[in-house]
Amino acid sequence: MIGKPLPPFSLESSEGQTLSPADLRGAWTVIYAYPKDSTPGCTQEACDFRDNWAQVQALGVKVYGISRDSLKSHANFIDKQGLPFPLLSDPDKVLLAPLGAFGKKVMYGKETEGIIRSTFLVDPEGLIRHVWAKVSVKGHVEEVIAKLQELKG
Repeated sequence: MIGKPLPPFSLESSEGQTLSPADLRGAWTVIYAYPKDSTPGCTQEACDFRDNWAQVQALGVKVYGISRDSLKSHANFIDKQGLPFPLLSDPDKVLLAPLGAFGKKVMYGKETEGIIRSTFLVDPEGLIRHVWAKVSVKGHVEEVIAKLQELKG
């Protein structure tokens, strides 16, 4: 997956735009997949990006969260948490599945199918440059920022 272009997709964003890979060209982009709006781990991850926003902006990076939640759910989540970046709604797993961010996972000792918390770092040409699979929330945003600093030189 690293070095390959983002899979084709067309998804609605919380900002009312339809986003495709072409819209991400020209800037480094972080796409992070998370299971559900307003749940503890997902809220923590989103707020960690929010709380490190000055550093993210200084790097000139676009950030998008993506889940299967509706745009209405995303709007509530953004408002409640004061998120400075858009969220993408992917109920049909148009992007989540090809990225490997949807599949079998174990929750509370039981195998289920759902979103696998993962983060994808995409370069200005639209190529995937780094992947974090099965993300642990604590300290993750700092890892993303460090990797961006390393890759951007």
